[in-house]
Amino acid sequence: MRFEEAVAGLDLRQPEHMPKPDLDRIRALTTLLNDPQLTYPTIHVTGTNGKTTTARLCASLACEHGISTGLFTSPHLLSVIERLVVCGVPIGPDEFGREFERLLPYLRTVDEGVGSVTYFEVVTALAYLWFADKPVGLGVFEVGMGGTWDATNLVAGDVAVICPVGLDHPELGETVAEVAREKAGIIKQGKVAVVREQEPDALEQIERRCEEQIATLLLEDRDWAIQERAPALGGQAFAVRGLYRTYPDLHLALFGAHAARNAGGAVVALEALLERALDEDVVRGAFTGASSPGRLEVVARHPLIVLDGAHNPAAAEALAAALPEAFAWERLHLVMAVFSTKDLEGIAAALSPIADAGYAATTDSVRARAADEVATALVAKGVASQAFADVGAALEAAREAAGERDLILVTGSLYTVADARRMLMGETG
Repeated sequence: MRFEEAVAGLDLRQPEHMPKPDLDRIRALTTLLNDPQLTYPTIHVTGTNGKTTTARLCASLACEHGISTGLFTSPHLLSVIERLVVCGVPIGPDEFGREFERLLPYLRTVDEGVGSVTYFEVVTALAYLWFADKPVGLGVFEVGMGGTWDATNLVAGDVAVICPVGLDHPELGETVAEVAREKAGIIKQGKVAVVREQEPDALEQIERRCEEQIATLLLEDRDWAIQERAPALGGQAFAVRGLYRTYPDLHLALFGAHAARNAGGAVVALEALLERALDEDVVRGAFTGASSPGRLEVVARHPLIVLDGAHNPAAAEALAAALPEAFAWERLHLVMAVFSTKDLEGIAAALSPIADAGYAATTDSVRARAADEVATALVAKGVASQAFADVGAALEAAREAAGERDLILVTGSLYTVADARRMLMGETG
């Protein structure tokens, strides 16, 4: 099957309404496939913010240590093949087509017997299968949404990593405690949980889950920590106090305190999996070459253009704190498009203090908020703003208005970032 045909078939599985939360369809599918996800150890990453970068860093560290590692992340920016990677190499279009075709008879069986398998469930199953086929020595899986009922939660989860938990998707709960309870569902019996800093209500739920599952809790700033962090050319310098040793003089080619904490969580996750210290020089090499597209990503200079997928108030606050630490500018031009389900007021409140002008936009997603609403929210926070038909038009207006020493920030969602990348880099999905 050609890649284009596979993508078309996959797109037909985008549900108009999400089915009730359960693992019935994905479990039926993996049973027919003889549970490929259980043929390799796994690191499973969840949280409200930071999980993609943490998963990427876990995989990079493992690969640099000579472990063939499959990485599954979501969503993608431009093409679905970005979601399935083995040691930096994404699945090829032809290979994706073959794997999808191989899944088809099993998908039809589950469709008819249990219910229509969703887009995310299909891609997750494809990752399970492709990693087993390679084969990999480790799978690193980022949760799509939540934890307990996420399609990725059929992995063994030898190490669970829980990044900071906050309010984001309304489907997961109305309180931080409810969201944390759902995300803590990836912690498996007798396994290990590496836990980033948390609000008290979230930590209480995570601790309770660890007690119920007799799982080992490795908590940031108690069992491991980031030390001596300082800005550095092209990123930041810091040390990690890990489980088995301290790793000094690390340089991470990513910006912001939150990125350093993600890196620390990745180090400890791999230490916990291998039950030993890591090679200091290998850790240093992995972090020096680290990348995380769409997360404080510099894509142009003069003026400086930075892309970041911050889509909730906590992520926007981390972004607002990281920008002045990493960059200098005369005026900041804020290009923003946000989903209707997100806390627009909270995002605007976090970013407005650093913005000099706003360029509100919308994306072609069915969940996109109208550009006029985004502009109104920015104006209410004191940022003079205009509304544009799409991200491309908003970005072009910002570029025309910006001076060489200005900064253009494109944010609000990864879909916003994807639209900007297509315009600036000529990439296609």
